[in-house]
Amino acid sequence: MQRTSGKRRQIAVKSHPMSSPQVLPVDAAEALPPSSIPVWLSFVALAMGGFAIGTGEFVIMGLLPDVARGLNITIPQAGHAISTYALGVVIGAPLLAVLGVRLPRRAFLIALMAMFAIGNFASALAPGYLSLIGLRFLSGLPHGTYFGVAALVGASLVPPHRRVHAVGQVMLGLTLATLFGVPLAAGLGQWLGWRAAFVLVGAIGTLTAVLVWRWVPNVPAPHGASPLRELAALRSSQVWLTLGIGAIGFGGMFAVFSYIKPTLMQVAGVPEAWVPFYLALFGIGMVGGTIIGPRLVGATSLMRAIGGTLIWSALLLGAFTFTAASPWLAGINVLAIGTIIIIGPALQIRLMDVAGEAQTLAAALNHSAFNMANAAGAWLGGVAITAGYGWTSTGWVGALLSCAGMLMFFWARHDARRKAR
Repeated sequence: MQRTSGKRRQIAVKSHPMSSPQVLPVDAAEALPPSSIPVWLSFVALAMGGFAIGTGEFVIMGLLPDVARGLNITIPQAGHAISTYALGVVIGAPLLAVLGVRLPRRAFLIALMAMFAIGNFASALAPGYLSLIGLRFLSGLPHGTYFGVAALVGASLVPPHRRVHAVGQVMLGLTLATLFGVPLAAGLGQWLGWRAAFVLVGAIGTLTAVLVWRWVPNVPAPHGASPLRELAALRSSQVWLTLGIGAIGFGGMFAVFSYIKPTLMQVAGVPEAWVPFYLALFGIGMVGGTIIGPRLVGATSLMRAIGGTLIWSALLLGAFTFTAASPWLAGINVLAIGTIIIIGPALQIRLMDVAGEAQTLAAALNHSAFNMANAAGAWLGGVAITAGYGWTSTGWVGALLSCAGMLMFFWARHDARRKAR
């Protein structure tokens, strides 16, 4: 592999036909991994981190009664561990991204995954309620930053036109966690106790750190990187608008999925024993969306793919209001709703294009936005149900959030065209 001494090449990326190319500085050393490390092994290591984080984030949802019994607290109190983890993600993503911007990216990823693993091992030892929610908060801190930095590293290993595919491969670990990691950890937790689930997650995190050390190339920190330069990204209206699309438009999926179990049981009459089958359908949809999404972006422009996904989301979520009454139609609809995950890699690449040299912070903030979408969607869906509109009202809530995301999308497109004049 050729080396350069302090020189950088630049990649011109045109993210929208109406916008001027974004010139992204890329160190020559970042462009390709060492020839001794196959690129596919690098992506396995990066995706393994997503698998660990996805398993750790979602497994507690199926173990809340076990946690409540083990700590002698109520189920709603145990549920606070979910909220504090999400809060850790929202706070940790920008904080750690700025603090670690000068670290070589492989070392940064190892440190983030070590923090995640230690947080989960410590959660398994939590003696009580307050210690558990505190440790779940700490476990969530590296979540968004890991995905952001891993996406940047993955994108640096491929040609510019393959960036969406690279980000999709990194995110594939998260979607596979919903199919395999969460059921495995939940089953272990029910068999050996909920603490065993966190031990397993910590072990996967430790394995990830080792794989990243062995298989991910030693990508240096961006030339001239500094916390102030990263924070400069916050002055860009396009960064905020892109984050808004994710925080609002992606919330629709969570409005429906957060209440999928009671909706299927109360409206469609699905037996509780069959609910995992529907959850598996959702996971299959997510995996399919992660694989198909990059091809969709490759077949059209990035902005058209984002807008099209928001329309697709609004239609699917609105349809759930009607299909929820039929076990078969609901299953097809749930499978299709999982494909909405397509928007994740597309928004990640959009942020890379508009953030200039503040790549690390912008990439990490994307996952803060997604967790805000999770919280907002679940809360608004709950408001509609509590107000007496019924379980299926979450479909309308989700569709409205997707439409609100479309408004943000049109605002972003108008802003980009105005600045290009």
